[in-house]
Amino acid sequence: MTDKQHPLGEKAHLYKIEETDKPRACVPEAQMTALHRMDLQMQEALVDKSEHCAEELLAGFEAIAQYPKTVTVFGSARTPEGTKEYEDARRIAGKICKDGFAILTGGGPGIMEAANRGATESCGYSLGFNIKLPFEQSINPYVTHGLDFDFFSARKMAMYFSGEAYIFCPGGFGTLDEFFQLVTLIQTKKAPQTPIILQGVGFWQPLQKFIDETLLREYGTISAEDLNLYTITDDDDKILQIINNAPLRDAYDNDTLGV
Repeated sequence: MTDKQHPLGEKAHLYKIEETDKPRACVPEAQMTALHRMDLQMQEALVDKSEHCAEELLAGFEAIAQYPKTVTVFGSARTPEGTKEYEDARRIAGKICKDGFAILTGGGPGIMEAANRGATESCGYSLGFNIKLPFEQSINPYVTHGLDFDFFSARKMAMYFSGEAYIFCPGGFGTLDEFFQLVTLIQTKKAPQTPIILQGVGFWQPLQKFIDETLLREYGTISAEDLNLYTITDDDDKILQIINNAPLRDAYDNDTLGV
């Protein structure tokens, strides 16, 4: 009888966060560059950093290949412990992990910490794809496996193509950007049809009203069927049912990635 495979995959140890006495915070940039000449910054990035960006993306895909089933959780980095939103994310992440899915977040504080915490408390492991920022972001102490990214684009793409389902909790501009971009990818058939769950009815309902009344009815900029691309709910049982009924994502294999 063979040993049972680790739930994170055969090479999960490669992405394990090593415990250290040093702070887990990402090192910020020495100083912020001027934002009024983004064209020059983009040109410099294309010339000098494109190879590094590609390496990050490949590293993200290789890491994803080691995690057989994942659910990605998005949400605000500013949500403090003890709030309803924090505890909701913590609770549902723990339940999802118990059902056999690894929880993946952006690795930072707030909602991301809550989801990583719930998974680690329930299963002993949790994944984080962290972004290095000059403020706010640091690797939360509940991430056990993960990667650091310099580029939002590489990190975001890696997180988009990693899950059997996606949960969006209350958040700010970043969370809304991630939600709308993922919905657009699925709407335009650039990404597979994958469950998107918006947790937090009170937070998402005003946005749903705008989408329904303004985008659909008044301006006709979306179709009625686009409203079926996501589900808004606070019901844990419904969330678990959606996730457990989702098809497994076999987009990556070791031969393709060379791992």
